[in-house]
Formats: sequence, C-alpha cells, structure tokens
Amino acid sequence: MAVASISVSETPLVLYTLRRADDALILGHRLSEWCGHAPMLEEDMALANMGLDLLGQARELYSYAAKVEGKGNDEDKFAYLRDVRQYRNLLLLEQPNGDFAHTMVRQFFYSAFADLYWRAMMKSADATLAAIAAKSEKESAYHLRHSSEWIVRLGDGTEQSHARAQAAIDHLWAFTGEMFRNDASERALVDAGISVDPASLRPQWLKTVANVVGEATLALPKSDWMQQGGRDGRHSEHLGHLLSELQSMPRTFPGATW
Repeated sequence: MAVASISVSETPLVLYTLRRADDALILGHRLSEWCGHAPMLEEDMALANMGLDLLGQARELYSYAAKVEGKGNDEDKFAYLRDVRQYRNLLLLEQPNGDFAHTMVRQFFYSAFADLYWRAMMKSADATLAAIAAKSEKESAYHLRHSSEWIVRLGDGTEQSHARAQAAIDHLWAFTGEMFRNDASERALVDAGISVDPASLRPQWLKTVANVVGEATLALPKSDWMQQGGRDGRHSEHLGHLLSELQSMPRTFPGATW
C-alpha cells in the first residue's frame, strides 16, 4: 500500500524549525549506522549516544513545528512521511559515513557550529526554541569535545590516520559554507529576535576549527568555493538512499504501532 507524502505549510517559523530538526535527524541516523561497526566498544557506545542526543533534538523541534503549523502533522509524519525534496538539512550531514576519520571530521565541523548556534539561541525571543537550545547546547558541547579529541588523535597519530583525516577535511570542507547561509525567511526571524544570524558565528567557528586542526598537524583547504542546496530541498543522491531505509517501515506498514 503506497503512502502519500504529507504537505507542509512552510511559514518562516515552521521552515526554520524543520531545517534544524532535519539536521538533527539526518546526522543522528548517520551516526546510528555505526552501531556494531565502530573501531572499539567504547566508541560504539559514544556514537550511539550522540545519535540519541540528536534524535531527542529532532523530536522536540518536529513537535514544535507541528504545534506552530497547526495542520495535524506530528513528529512522526515530519520524520517519515515527507518526500526527499521536503527535507531541508545541510548537505554536510547527509554525506556517507565513509571511514572513521571521515565520520569524525563531519561531526567536528558540525559540532563546532552547533555548539555556537545553540548557545546563541538560548537568548531567542521564542521561549520554546530557547528551552530547546539550553538542552541542546549541553549535548553539542560534549559532541564538540569528543570529536575534537579524535581529530587530534587521528591527525597526530600514524601516517595512515593522518592521511585519512586530511583526505576527509579536503573532501568535506566544501560543505561547511552552507551552515552560515541565511535567506529572506530566516532574516525576518533574525530581525524579530527569534533566530540568530548564522553568518555571525563563522569567525568563532573558523577559529575553533583552525586551532584543533592545527594541533592535529592537519591543514584546512584554501578554497572558498562552497556547495549549497540542502536548505532549499536540493540534495545529493545520498539522502534518497538514507530516506529509503529510514522510512521503509512507516511507508510499508502505515499506522503500525508497537
């Protein structure tokens, strides 16, 4: 039985909240793919716990988006019953796990941004978003610390770990610019004190990233060309494959509960 994708009323606040919820859901799913495959048991548990943190953020954000929209959608419908073009997550987060260095570089780039973002969002004029930010910042601070330690360990480790970490940085760098992009709908929320301008976070993000990468004896690419499209629903082929797995049960057995 085919299940139709839901329609979404993308007012500025709904769209803004869904973008952040999609970030958390997609990265959380990517981390869950490491269960049973991490290089050591302790890291298996750490990646799973970070994935659960992100899933919790996604649930709170989806629930709030549903309340603001008021059209009968809920967190499950947003997560499982939207078409791929309706997802607005960053392109960085849908990229495949690759090897362990690739996963850690992706996590590090995003966590360095998320920690700054959630800390700034604690001052949001929207009380619900401020409360979500207060909880999420504590989690993102740990994610940043954990991934930073791994970047240093890999970069300043063996010849092979150094090469793999540098290759991951070189590949993923072009996806980082989208984190700081702002469009007209979000600028209205910035003016209202609801949102933070992500572009204002880039100098501190770059400083944090450069310090850790330097300590790891690695180097940041010189290119300033950046990929974009995820925030507008234009994704890489990887998201479609991810969603086919993520949505398989709800779409195959609609309405199933357990």
